[in-house]
Amino acid sequence: MPDPRQSDPPRPSDPDTPTAPFTPFTPFTPTSPDGPTNPDGPVIPPSFGARVLPGVSPSSGGPVFPVDPASLGPVLPVVRPDPVVPPGLAAPADPVSPSGRVAPGVPRRARSARHGSAGSSGSGRRSAPASRQVKRARIAGLAIVAVGILVIGLATGFGTELSAEPTAQAFLLAWQQQHYAAAGALTTASPGTAAADLKATFAQLDATQLFLTMDSITQHGGTAEASFTASVDLAEEGRVWTYHGSFGLIRTDGTWTVRWAPSVVYPGLGQGQRLAVVTQFPDRAAVLDAEGQPLQVPSPVYVVGVMPSALTNPAATADRFATATGLDSGQVLGQISAAPPNQFLKLASLDPATYSSLRPELRDVPGLVVQRQRARLFQAEAGGLVGAVGNETSPVLRNEGAFYLPGTTVGLSGLEEKYQRQLLGMPTTEVVAVTSTGRQVGVLARWPGVAGTPVRTTISSKVQGAALAALGGVSSSGEIVAVQASTGEVLAVAQRHASGAPAADALNARLTPGTAFTIVSAAALLGTGVRAGTQISCENSFTVGGQTFTSDATGATKSFSDDFADGCGTAFAGLSERLTTGQFDQVVKGFGIGSDWSSLPVPAFSGSVPSAAGVAALAAETIGQGNVQMSPLSMAMVAAAVDSGSWHTPQFVEGSPDPSGTALNPSGVSELHSLMRNAVLSGDARAASQPGTPVYGQVGLVHTGSTWTSWFVGFRRDIAFTVIESGKTSQLSAAALAGAFLSALGN
Repeated sequence: MPDPRQSDPPRPSDPDTPTAPFTPFTPFTPTSPDGPTNPDGPVIPPSFGARVLPGVSPSSGGPVFPVDPASLGPVLPVVRPDPVVPPGLAAPADPVSPSGRVAPGVPRRARSARHGSAGSSGSGRRSAPASRQVKRARIAGLAIVAVGILVIGLATGFGTELSAEPTAQAFLLAWQQQHYAAAGALTTASPGTAAADLKATFAQLDATQLFLTMDSITQHGGTAEASFTASVDLAEEGRVWTYHGSFGLIRTDGTWTVRWAPSVVYPGLGQGQRLAVVTQFPDRAAVLDAEGQPLQVPSPVYVVGVMPSALTNPAATADRFATATGLDSGQVLGQISAAPPNQFLKLASLDPATYSSLRPELRDVPGLVVQRQRARLFQAEAGGLVGAVGNETSPVLRNEGAFYLPGTTVGLSGLEEKYQRQLLGMPTTEVVAVTSTGRQVGVLARWPGVAGTPVRTTISSKVQGAALAALGGVSSSGEIVAVQASTGEVLAVAQRHASGAPAADALNARLTPGTAFTIVSAAALLGTGVRAGTQISCENSFTVGGQTFTSDATGATKSFSDDFADGCGTAFAGLSERLTTGQFDQVVKGFGIGSDWSSLPVPAFSGSVPSAAGVAALAAETIGQGNVQMSPLSMAMVAAAVDSGSWHTPQFVEGSPDPSGTALNPSGVSELHSLMRNAVLSGDARAASQPGTPVYGQVGLVHTGSTWTSWFVGFRRDIAFTVIESGKTSQLSAAALAGAFLSALGN
């Protein structure tokens, strides 16, 4: 009988000929980004459909219908041919038909006897003579044998045809189990051809698992057609590709073999064509300022990759690249194998520092191409808030067990880490067919990606720009944090790291604030009856509870306002004797110091002032020493509380709730304004003074180890801020840096 497939039009011999449409590809579109799902779990073959028995189809080649052997009555059992199983493979299990009938080879339920047994009572009729019984027995036996022969003939083609099903089952099972040589031996291809094609297909898809299920098989004389369902687990964000395929079989000298062609792998795949996977990540979404502009700035990016078709030894390239970057060589090779051969494949995007450190090893990677580009990825204004971004080689991804996927970025700190999923988005993944020259001729499956969603912060471009401009004018390290006093919204987070000088984390550092903390101490002392005009001597030394505190003063008596302006530590140490630990702790709490900021999107330190154990410890805390620790942000929130009259929780992202604290004492706030204004007008903070709108503040200078840290904490017109300058010498002035910030900000 002629092969019905011969009626198809012949394919052009040149796979690149434009007139040869790539059919019958039907793009597969999953119902969800994660691909199709199987409610019954993974299909693990062999679980093949009912076999259509040969010999019962119309001679015209029309539709073939399954035959239920049970309809033929209780006759001799059907004898099935032994499955054709390659050496080393288990025989396929007996299938269960879709109708639920017991599959061939499974014992059927015993049928009830149609006549009584020999020992049962008769119906009263006379028994036949023995010779007649023997004759009847012979006739009955011949009838049974005849019916049995008829049934066997229907099932096996009267002894002339073997079923193609065992061969089809064995081929699919060997293919699924990656026994490619065994699968290839069951085909019409020359030795090794089919095995190599099947193995290459698995690599081209960068697959992790393959499940094959035979759906049906029809048989016409010496030819047969098997259909199957394939489910491929791709190493691309958990994608699962499911498609339906088919292949023909031919019987030669009593043996069935699979007719080999590229279309066995996927319907319509032609000679010289292969499968490939294309994954494209969207650009990482930006972290925006309050005006909606990206805080990331264009900076150099070193894109390293390969042209797969140009590699003489892809495995060696993958191994060298993995060794240099710490990636898994098998996963790298999988990406190279799955990529279209004549398209540049990006393996990683490296920041300048990472590229510089890896450059000596990357030089030894065969076929590696380096492209220097610019992108908004690795550098950002307000970097202390925005955070850092890692690339495909980041140890964070490996530690989390993430599968290597070119184009992946990962937030390492700050808002980039907090909103990683939102900013990254989802890649678009396509399974495509390409020619030997790399030309794409069909999209077989597509999972649309999802663009990342930007995160809008409270950062003001104007305030942030002023902070960066001020820091750019000093040679030492420094930080500026500014907040809106009335809301707690963070307006600027700027840092400058000078070589040889340590820089603090503007949001989460734990630093000794020194006399800058006397803003809080003054509020506590005002509650005891001390006033701005109260006369207090500023001694060269003063002892409290056995601990001696010193200053550069001469012992002159002056107003509390002037002692505050000059940062006289001995004056505050002496006044601390008017306070109780409970009073001081209550004032500290009123400024929000020690509040729980764990719900903020980035790590931030609200300060720590442990309850003093004794008068000496209390005296030290009043001048910002002892166990007092504050961050630049928490000190800015102290200034904001004085400016607005109540403390707020800092806000970094637009739309965040503002759980404001209790209001400060109005009369105390007014006197604090007076003290901080006097410090800027005539005290140690006068370098911060600017014409126009009044500036309020306080300073501190702390020596820790080999590092000097100068503080200015203050506010002007609803903007409260902390300025820090650090270096190896005491010749620092955070007040002057604050003045530069205010000058750049404008009146």
